[in-house]
Amino acid sequence: MEMPELVRLLENIIRTGTVTEIDEENWRVRVQSGALEMTWLRWNAQRAGDFSIWIPPSVGEQVWMFCMGGNTSNAIIGGSLYSEDNPAPGSSRKEIVITAPDGARFRYDAETSDLQVSGIKSATLTASVKVTLDTPLVDCTELLRAKKLDITEGGDLRGNFTHIGGALKSNGVQVDDHAHGEVQSGGSWTKGTK
Repeated sequence: MEMPELVRLLENIIRTGTVTEIDEENWRVRVQSGALEMTWLRWNAQRAGDFSIWIPPSVGEQVWMFCMGGNTSNAIIGGSLYSEDNPAPGSSRKEIVITAPDGARFRYDAETSDLQVSGIKSATLTASVKVTLDTPLVDCTELLRAKKLDITEGGDLRGNFTHIGGALKSNGVQVDDHAHGEVQSGGSWTKGTK
């Protein structure tokens, strides 16, 4: 092997490029690296076993590739690189930040122990046994809807409440439909609520 060819192969062991196309069904991308348009390449998966993570690259994302033996046709994408077009979403070494193209953002700050999730339209958590919120306070700023409600240690109700449909009972007495004994009929009003 001639020296220039050996140097070329060594220089090609690690290359950078930009994603130009994505094949989601086959987990492949095409990358432009300088003047070279690469063949379809596999991208790096953080986990692909019993635990599996799916975060595909996007068009315009800068990546680095490992080309085994310096051969670009055998390249494997090793990871992504921040760029001017796609800068880092965070700035602290004490945080994890994940962003999505629709504006959703997941951020955990280990310095303040603060978790923030924003920019989402809905969230679904499905558990077959139980979900536990172990905290001194859960603050719901808008409507809280539950199919059933079981409060075990009391509390306070404030504001206006409307009861519609079904029976409303308090300590065994049906509040919305009950009778009083020893009350005279007529226009008299006994003591109590009206």
